[in-house]
Amino acid sequence: MNSVLLEKDPPIGWLILNRPELRNALSLEMMGSVRDALDEVEKDRRISILIIRGEGPAFSAGHDIREMTQKHESLSELREIFTECNKMMLKLHELPQPVIAQVHGIATAAGCQLVAACDLAVAETGARFATPGVKIGLFCTTPMIPLVRVVGRRRAMDMLLSGRLISAEEALQFGLVNRVVPPEKLAEETRNWAMELAQASPFVLSLGKKAFYSQVDLDERSAYDYAKEVIAMNCMADDAFEGMSAFIEKRKPVWSNK
Repeated sequence: MNSVLLEKDPPIGWLILNRPELRNALSLEMMGSVRDALDEVEKDRRISILIIRGEGPAFSAGHDIREMTQKHESLSELREIFTECNKMMLKLHELPQPVIAQVHGIATAAGCQLVAACDLAVAETGARFATPGVKIGLFCTTPMIPLVRVVGRRRAMDMLLSGRLISAEEALQFGLVNRVVPPEKLAEETRNWAMELAQASPFVLSLGKKAFYSQVDLDERSAYDYAKEVIAMNCMADDAFEGMSAFIEKRKPVWSNK
């Protein structure tokens, strides 16, 4: 059975974590498969938005603890696991298409990291989130990287030091997720949001996503200098001319993706 599935219904793609019996624990092999799927999505110009979801009772319980204990005495093998995890998480930001996490059940440790690393997130009301490494002698140092960047220092430290499960509603208050919906509406609402976002030019979505992550950690003056250049170049794009012309002419734009 493949640990990762990729389904396409343009303009949307679904990357499905498919180890339901292990609550989609992220093994080394699985993380490599996720990266392969992301590489495929990156090359597919028909896909404007990617949704990541989990099969079975959970989104993802994090790293495969059994695999980590097997490699316990080998620093190089353990380093390989976290190197692959880092590459997978960074690839989510490098991907041109916006990525939405569709979360049900639990998203813990590296599973919570995966949610935080996605561009957007929707959770069902019963979803729970945690970085519980402290409870088994492991501080969640890699999950804290995207976590602190989306929820802020105090809230991240709360989750990291306590390891407690937070509810979907608290995750919404923290900014870890954007929306909370009833379980029976999760797939529908996520798809509807993806379709809404996909109405924009794929070229512009890609440009905007890259610009967002490029400026977000700059000081204000440097961010303005950078954004000025990006928007000036954006104005020269075919889709910008088409979009502005369509606005003036009160018609729906026809994107050329350039």
